[in-house]
Amino acid sequence: MDYFKRLTQLLKIEKEEDRRSYKELTENMPVVNRRANGMTWYPIAIKDTEIGRGDYLTVEVERTTHQDILHGFRFGMSAALFSNHDAKADRVEGTITYSSGNRLKITLRTDELPDWSRNGKLGIDIVFDENSYSEMEAAMKMAPLLAEKKEEGHLVKVLVGDKPPTFNNTLSQYADNSLNTAQQAAVTKILAANEIAIVHGPPGTGKTTTLVKAIKALRQQDGKQLLVVAPSNAAVDLLSEKLFEEGLNVIRVGNPARVSERLMSLTLDSKMSNHNGFKEIKRLKKQAADYRDMAQKYKRSFGPEEREQRKALRAEARNISKEVEKIEQYIIDDTISKAAVITATLVGANHYTVRNLKYHTVVIDEAGQALEPACWIPILKAQKVVMAGDHCQLPPTIKSAEAAKQGLSKTLMEKLVALYPEAVVLLEEQYRMNETIAGFSSKEFYEGRLKAHPSVAHRLLFADDSPLLFIDTAGCGFDELYEGTSISNPEEAHFLLKHLMQFVAGLKSIYALNDFPSIAIISPYKHQVEVLKELVVSSPGLNEVAAFITVNTIDSFQGQERDAVYISMVRSNGDSIIGFLSDVRRMNVAMTRARKKLVVIGDSATISQHNFYADFIQYSQQHDSYKSAWEFGEW
Repeated sequence: MDYFKRLTQLLKIEKEEDRRSYKELTENMPVVNRRANGMTWYPIAIKDTEIGRGDYLTVEVERTTHQDILHGFRFGMSAALFSNHDAKADRVEGTITYSSGNRLKITLRTDELPDWSRNGKLGIDIVFDENSYSEMEAAMKMAPLLAEKKEEGHLVKVLVGDKPPTFNNTLSQYADNSLNTAQQAAVTKILAANEIAIVHGPPGTGKTTTLVKAIKALRQQDGKQLLVVAPSNAAVDLLSEKLFEEGLNVIRVGNPARVSERLMSLTLDSKMSNHNGFKEIKRLKKQAADYRDMAQKYKRSFGPEEREQRKALRAEARNISKEVEKIEQYIIDDTISKAAVITATLVGANHYTVRNLKYHTVVIDEAGQALEPACWIPILKAQKVVMAGDHCQLPPTIKSAEAAKQGLSKTLMEKLVALYPEAVVLLEEQYRMNETIAGFSSKEFYEGRLKAHPSVAHRLLFADDSPLLFIDTAGCGFDELYEGTSISNPEEAHFLLKHLMQFVAGLKSIYALNDFPSIAIISPYKHQVEVLKELVVSSPGLNEVAAFITVNTIDSFQGQERDAVYISMVRSNGDSIIGFLSDVRRMNVAMTRARKKLVVIGDSATISQHNFYADFIQYSQQHDSYKSAWEFGEW
């Protein structure tokens, strides 16, 4: 099918750009620089080793220094163990099978530690992620083949627009008093859909709550096992926990990002360890390890007799490992068969433990942020798909501007919302924001249909406070500065800090410290965030409430909320160039993080050439929420 050929071409462009940028980050870069970029742990200490599936060695390591550096190591990623010689020969690749705090496990593509691992310092490097691309490419090949089959290919034909979706409209309305009318309508649509149902959940509308209720109802409807997936580990963790709280037997395939005791107990590894047959696995693994240790003794100098003895010991260890694999597979199959819901990331849906499973229904959460080729990995296992998300917020991250321009940034959810409006239910009532804060996004993105629940519609930080404020810096001479590939505006940052200090001083007279409001300071530009962080940290007046203030990029705040939010727009130039501020979905995320107060600081002369920002300035004026920076005196 041409549909998948096109997607495959775009994926190839993206993969090449991703590989190029990875090489740029790592090639010929000293280990200390790689470590600073979060690409490397160095030095590390080996804490434990064990032989796993396929006779591969799993090594548990600990980061011994520089533990405060943020890193990119995640479950399922490709990585390499290396020595401090940095010679190419002194490297062995593998896969991260566990990551928590300053410890991780890597399964190496070897059955024993190489000789060089006993000399000098060791480290772990992130390696270019071939696995995710391989899984997506395989799905792109399989989808058109599946589409040719009459029954199995029916869902594929619907999702590419060749056949219309159908619904069982004889079902009675789903009723649950804990859900509002739109949420109940969404669950009804999900139960009635034969192929596709979409829950469009704007910020604060209770999308996760609705989805959990729908999954429980689907399970009650037909008693069949469901697969629930999302693009990120964090989203999968949240759903896993909520489904468990609803009393469903959940198995989390993969490694949780948020490591809590409850989440760990939902993992396949944890459930397997409680299985009756697990003791036998432990006994056999120890036996195999003993044989390997004995074989190691013959490593240095030995004759023909010792060589044969070593060979026999290693053969026996391999035979025991094969027996372990058989028992392990039985325990995996037995444990998984009892689960009501399997949860995983999109790529994790093809984890070796569940690779061959088929499902009646697959649920994709955060589908508005999911790369389309990745969505097809779980979809090809299903007869019916439920998608939930908001395509009016941030799209998936695409490294190649060319691939994005040609359509890779357009998600499958976005396509289906346009194609099949009859399959979509918009959640219309939000429980987060004062109605003045929410009103602009409602008008711009949700056809004015997004309404505030009475419990939040009029809430303020204090009586007579304005929930919305746009401070216009036009004419103040706050010029943007280029710093490498990023942009900052130091004078705007200083002005924001001055306003924040006055605001915090006022709040201190109203709130006790144990009840102080949470505040976020966000900006689209990383360098501006660095400038703001430095200012906040070095301001004595904020020390007392530092725990309540978060400074970060807009992208990092998707899915979060605070009582008050400051947005630093940064752009201020004579040519009205606004760069990626023109991706208004990013601003939709920014403007919908605040519960009770939103303060936007920017240069109207620069940003108002774009209709979205002209509309926002007009909206703030209509709500008596427009101020000039000049009104705040000297800065």
